[in-house]
Amino acid sequence: MNKLSPHQEKELIIFIKDWLRSHGYSQKDLAQQLNIRSGRTSEIMNKIKDLNKRGGIFNIAKNLIKIEQYWLNNNKNNNDKELSNSVENLKIPYNQLDINYKLDLDKLIDQMEIDHKIK
Repeated sequence: MNKLSPHQEKELIIFIKDWLRSHGYSQKDLAQQLNIRSGRTSEIMNKIKDLNKRGGIFNIAKNLIKIEQYWLNNNKNNNDKELSNSVENLKIPYNQLDINYKLDLDKLIDQMEIDHKIK
């Protein structure tokens, strides 16, 4: 495949940094997905050049798309877990009030009766 020009390399690095920023990930996260040890720009660029040698710009795009899909699916799964945890918390009576309803409900009712009688 054709070698990337210095201008193309610069454009790719700018794109990748913006892309990472828009998804809230770091170069270290990208390095982990690319199976490289370092998150340094030079190491990432070396991997990008290697991808280019193996299949051109199409191969670079294909790999970045796979990574993005992984991240999006991972975020969706995390959001689903958080949502299910919050729904579980809503199903437990008085959990939002941080009251142990089995022990403190009688005390709460007694206090409410006392407060009501005073007025």
